[in-house]
Amino acid sequence: MSWLKSFYYDKKAQVVLFSSTAIALYGYDQGMMSLINTNQDYLSTMGISEESPQVGVIVSVYYLGCAIGAVFFSWFADKYGRKPGLFGCLAVTSLGNLIMFMSGLGYSRGALIVMYIGRIVMGLGVGGVDSVVPVYSSELSSDGARGKALAQEFQSNIFGLNMAFAINLGITVALGKYNEWSWRVPIVCMQVYPLGLLAVINRLPESPRWYAVPVAICETVADLSSQSRFVFHDKHDDAQAALYNIEGEDEGKKKYDEMAEAADQERDEQVSYKDMFTPGHPQFHPTMITIMGQVNQALTGYGAVSVYGPQIFELLGYGTRESEYLTQGNYVSYFFLMTFAWLLVDAVGRRTLLLWGSVVLTLSFFLLAVFGGLAFNSDDLGIPVQAVAIPGIVILYVATGAFGIGWLATVWLIPTEIYPTTARAQGTAVSVIIWGLANFAVTLLTPIMFNNLKYYIFLVFGVTNTIAGVTTYLFCPESGGRSFEENQEFFESAKEEKSWNVNKVDGGKYKWLPYPKPDGANGETQPLLRRVQDQVE
Repeated sequence: MSWLKSFYYDKKAQVVLFSSTAIALYGYDQGMMSLINTNQDYLSTMGISEESPQVGVIVSVYYLGCAIGAVFFSWFADKYGRKPGLFGCLAVTSLGNLIMFMSGLGYSRGALIVMYIGRIVMGLGVGGVDSVVPVYSSELSSDGARGKALAQEFQSNIFGLNMAFAINLGITVALGKYNEWSWRVPIVCMQVYPLGLLAVINRLPESPRWYAVPVAICETVADLSSQSRFVFHDKHDDAQAALYNIEGEDEGKKKYDEMAEAADQERDEQVSYKDMFTPGHPQFHPTMITIMGQVNQALTGYGAVSVYGPQIFELLGYGTRESEYLTQGNYVSYFFLMTFAWLLVDAVGRRTLLLWGSVVLTLSFFLLAVFGGLAFNSDDLGIPVQAVAIPGIVILYVATGAFGIGWLATVWLIPTEIYPTTARAQGTAVSVIIWGLANFAVTLLTPIMFNNLKYYIFLVFGVTNTIAGVTTYLFCPESGGRSFEENQEFFESAKEEKSWNVNKVDGGKYKWLPYPKPDGANGETQPLLRRVQDQVE
């Protein structure tokens, strides 16, 4: 049990496990809503039909909550600390989940309104988690394998999706689609995540960088755009104590001196949200890349595929229960294929994974349109439905893996690498906001498209994936294998070249991962916190 003893003292390992578990919250909601949307008791309690646009609205308002939560909790965590921010996110998530569980329990009038409130409140919390966790995790555990760490966290996201769908499917098989506990139990089971994380959060260290670096201090959320009220927390004793606790005294003192020097240099370099959206400001270009990444991820259609998986298999000609089993199989495959994401992301680069992911997704959706059309018209054409449905299954499984490897984690990773320290928290928040708004639109429109376009919906996703691939090729630089400072040089060069086309900046050197990999001796690719030595021995 020496590994357990070591883990007890290893703050870095504890942060990684905590962060991974927190990220799983987002995946759990997707898997949870997949079968709830088709539960007859749920639909009856909400007073809607399975074909009603309200089905999509209930799913999508969650993403609006995420966008708002990202702004609020990013500000809250900057002002009061990463740990208080995370505590607030998890508490709000738990509250929203409880409200969802209570909607229509023993009453019917107003059940839909209560469900909407629960979805929005839970979205506030999960949006905060998605905004604060990457910053907190990177500040305590960043190293030369930044991509691997984040990809592993997002693999936990897929674990959450699998867990929710498995619970939902098992209870639905046992109790049927007309039993209210078939949809209430999967909702309340989500409580294991926020409550479990709240129980252990006190064991985690506060971020030393938060104690020492400059942040925007605002009295209200409305002040977020202000440029005039930047101060340092200046809690240097606390920062030093946190580093000693994590690193040990000798290494902690060294890291503290480096961090204090960096903080002094950044004191007059604060960036506001207003700056990030101001054309001509140095952070406008990185912000547009961040927005492009999240919009393109939504255009891949996989937010909709995750939530409406069973309906897609039904379009390929399968019955309801078969489609549910096939969806679970797709999610299990999704989880295991995500292993390739963290094996490849630092080896071949973020941009390469994005581009190859787009190629595979584009081809897959165009093929799915063909096989979906053949399955839909199999009787008229005299074709056995299995002859076209089985290839459709294989293609959909391949497409899901391509999304996981190429697009799931990379668009969250890039914003943590292309901003300077003084804008990284705001950049992550912007990423969550755009993710929330884009997925709100996609998940709102998807059920409408399912009901009206049938298998032609695959053509729509084929076109949108083409758009995502082309814009990524033109404008997304490779941020892996370079220090944070080196990534800033790309934007300086782009300004000098008066072009955002990656192929034209510095002779196109930001198209690919640099070889050999820079040692980053003077940059932030060097670990802020190295793995703690076995303090037990």
